[in-house]
Amino acid sequence: MEKLRRVLSGHEDEEQGLTAQVLDASTLSFGTRVKWFAICFATGIFCSVLGTAFLWLPSGLKLFAVFYTIGNIAALASTCFLMGPVKQLKKMFEPTRLIATIVMLLCLILTLCAVFWWGKKGLALLFCILQFLAMTWYSLSYIPFARDAVIKCFTSCLS
Repeated sequence: MEKLRRVLSGHEDEEQGLTAQVLDASTLSFGTRVKWFAICFATGIFCSVLGTAFLWLPSGLKLFAVFYTIGNIAALASTCFLMGPVKQLKKMFEPTRLIATIVMLLCLILTLCAVFWWGKKGLALLFCILQFLAMTWYSLSYIPFARDAVIKCFTSCLS
C-alpha cells in the first residue's frame, strides 16, 4: 500500500536500500510487537529460573549454564520486537553501551565454551555471574542517570 502511495504521489524514483526493503516487508503492528516481546521475555525469564533450579541438582551446573545463557539471549532478543533488530543492534553498539555489550556477548560465548569445550564448571559459574553483571550494566544504560546513581551508591557504601 505504501509503495502504491509513493507511485501515485510521484516519489517512486527514490530507491530504497536493502535494509529499508526488508524492514518494510516485515513490519509488525504495535500489538504484535508487544505480544512477541512479552512471549520472548517470559521465555527468557523461564529459562533463567529453570537453569537456576538445575543448579541445585547433583550434576546440574552444566544445565544451569546452558539454560541461564539461553534465558539471557531470549531476554536480549525480546527487545528486537519492540524496536526492530537493526535499531537494536545500532543501540547496542553506541559508545555508551559498547563495553557492556562486548563484555555481555563475550560472557555468553565463554560460558558455553567453558561448559562444552573446556569442561570447567567453576569457570562456567564465574562467566554466568559476569553475564548477570554485564546484562545489568547494559540494561541500566537505557535508564537516564541510572549508572551514575549506582556508581554513587557503591562509592558512598565503600567510603
